[in-house]
Amino acid sequence: YCYDIFLFIYCSVVVLTEVDRLTKDAQHALRRTMELYTGTCHLILVCNSTSKLIPAIKSRCLAVRVPAPTIDEICSVLQYVCHKESLTIPDTLAKKIAEKSERSLRKAILLCEVCRVQQYPFNDDQVVPDCEWEVFLRETAAMIITEQSPKRLLEVRGRYYELLTHCISPDINFKRILNELVANCDGTLKAEVTQLAAQYQAQSQLGSKAIFHLEAFTAKFMRIYKQFLEKGLESMGF
Repeated sequence: YCYDIFLFIYCSVVVLTEVDRLTKDAQHALRRTMELYTGTCHLILVCNSTSKLIPAIKSRCLAVRVPAPTIDEICSVLQYVCHKESLTIPDTLAKKIAEKSERSLRKAILLCEVCRVQQYPFNDDQVVPDCEWEVFLRETAAMIITEQSPKRLLEVRGRYYELLTHCISPDINFKRILNELVANCDGTLKAEVTQLAAQYQAQSQLGSKAIFHLEAFTAKFMRIYKQFLEKGLESMGF
C-alpha cells in the first residue's frame, strides 16, 4: 500500500509529440534520458511514422497504432469546439471542413477558424478556403513549370525557406510540390519525377538541412523537364 503511494507521488508521465521530427542526435539523447529516468518517469512518444525513429528507441517502447480520426469524429470535435466558443456551425459545413482537412484534426480546427474570420454566422453554402501555404506551394510549382533557369531556381529556394521557417515540414513540401508538378507535366515524366522525389525525400531524412534536398530535387526536375521540352520542339521541327 505504501509502495503504491510512493509511485503516485514521485512517478511522472511525460508526453512528447512529433518525435519522428527529432534529429538523430536528439533521439540518442532521448534514449539516454529514457534509460536514466525509467524508474521515476514514464514517456509517451507520439509520431506520424516509426520509420524515422532509431532502433534503440523503438526497441524500448510498446508500439500502439492510433488511426487518423474519421470524418464523423472530426465533425463531432468541430461541433464541440464551436459550442465552447459560443458558435453554431451547420452539419453540412462541418462535413465540408472535415473532408477538406484530409482527416487531420489540427488542420480541420484551423480551417474552422478561417471560416469564422471569413464569415459569421456560418451557412451551408460557405466556401472552405485553402490554407495559405497550400496556395503558396501551388504558385511555387507553377513557377517551376513556367521557367527553368538558375534565376528561377534561386527564387524557388527562397520560397522553400519561407515555408520551412513557417514550420511546414520537408515531407509536406515534397508531397505537395510533387503532386502539383506531376499534375502539370507529361505522363511520360511522372514515374521518373516521382522516383526522384522519393529519393531526395529519403535523403533529407538522413541529413539536417532539408533545403539542400528540396533545392536539389527542384534543379533535377528543371533539367529533366527542360530536356523534355527541347526534344518535343525538335521533333516538331522547330
